[in-house]
Amino acid sequence: MSQPTVAIIGASSDRSKFGNKSVRAHAAQGYQVFPINPKAGEIEGHPAFASIQAVPVARLNRVSLYVPPAVGLKLIDEIAAKGCDELWLNPGSESEELAAKARALGLEPIIACSIVDVGESPHELSNE
Repeated sequence: MSQPTVAIIGASSDRSKFGNKSVRAHAAQGYQVFPINPKAGEIEGHPAFASIQAVPVARLNRVSLYVPPAVGLKLIDEIAAKGCDELWLNPGSESEELAAKARALGLEPIIACSIVDVGESPHELSNE
């Protein structure tokens, strides 16, 4: 079985931010992690990508958003074009408008914390 893939949109080098904790949590659970941040070169040892389209896999198992809903709305067409099995709208990234647009594009958004879903506690992941 191949390694599951995840793109973390809004990944951060700041270990106190949830976009960083998600990178670490997914990697700890065996995911091949693709951090998406146009300003970062590398996050937690993983090469960062400027956009989801730059990720070198045809389709992702999971896309997890850690950006404000307005940013998500600007990116949702690219996410749908890339394709994913699961679209996670984490706390703070969700909105009815974004969820509706995702559904209109054929995605079924999961409005919950993807860190908790992989069996990690975001509050127990060290900030150091």
